[in-house]
Amino acid sequence: MRIKAASLPIGEDLLAFSRILARIGVRHRIIEESGFQVIRVESEHDSRLVREALAQWREMAAGNPPPPSAPQPLVRPATWLRAVMREARLCPITIALILGCALVAALTRLGMEAWRLNFLFYPLLASDSLPALLGEIANPVLLLRALAPMLLHFGELHLVFNMLWLWYFGRQLEPRQPRWLYPAVIVLTSFTANTAQYLLGGGNNFGGMSGVVYGLLGFAWIMQKMLPGGKPILSDQMFLIFVIMLVAMEVLASSWIASAAHLGGLLAGLFLGMVAAVALGAGNRRV
Repeated sequence: MRIKAASLPIGEDLLAFSRILARIGVRHRIIEESGFQVIRVESEHDSRLVREALAQWREMAAGNPPPPSAPQPLVRPATWLRAVMREARLCPITIALILGCALVAALTRLGMEAWRLNFLFYPLLASDSLPALLGEIANPVLLLRALAPMLLHFGELHLVFNMLWLWYFGRQLEPRQPRWLYPAVIVLTSFTANTAQYLLGGGNNFGGMSGVVYGLLGFAWIMQKMLPGGKPILSDQMFLIFVIMLVAMEVLASSWIASAAHLGGLLAGLFLGMVAAVALGAGNRRV
């Protein structure tokens, strides 16, 4: 939220106006700066929408509602297209991953014909120890193959569940982080989750974005704990539910679920969140 759209007196109640902005799809934050309430948004387009909405809101508050206009369709194509382009601009990596998973799902018939893209499976490497495996995986091609299983999904529920949560976390994390941080979290959590599953699961017949989703969960939760003040992404109860689901999957369906990938992604996300929080906190103090 780097663009300052408006500055209002500290005593003015902006709760109703914030709801209006949310209703028209403007992602924003209202923070106190130098004794004023400052509305910050992510783009010049959103800044213009804030100013227009603020002018109308003040007219209505003064008893001068805007003149009635002709009825508008509930969803205008131009508005929908702008919203899609805006999300693509704010979350290009998240959308690219979703589209990549959808394409792989179509080509493999939701994993039923995964052999068509067998290069997406984790490479068969030395699995007697982690150092031996890392020594072999130094090859860039093998390193990419170690990340590729996140694109594979097996069944409709597997794909839909992972894509919904990837979108939930990605659209909130990607625009807020430095440009390099979000892709680094994706790569490192994917590598950790897939490698953990390969070492502990006894084979390379696995796939899915679940390890990355759990990584984003851990990253988001620890970041908001260590750097409070921003808009929270998830509650402690939501984090706890994910952990309980992880334990339940291991107990009830360990032979069907890549539990090591879930746990590896979660631990990697927590660790990366702590490192990022310390680094970003130190940078803010220097500024």
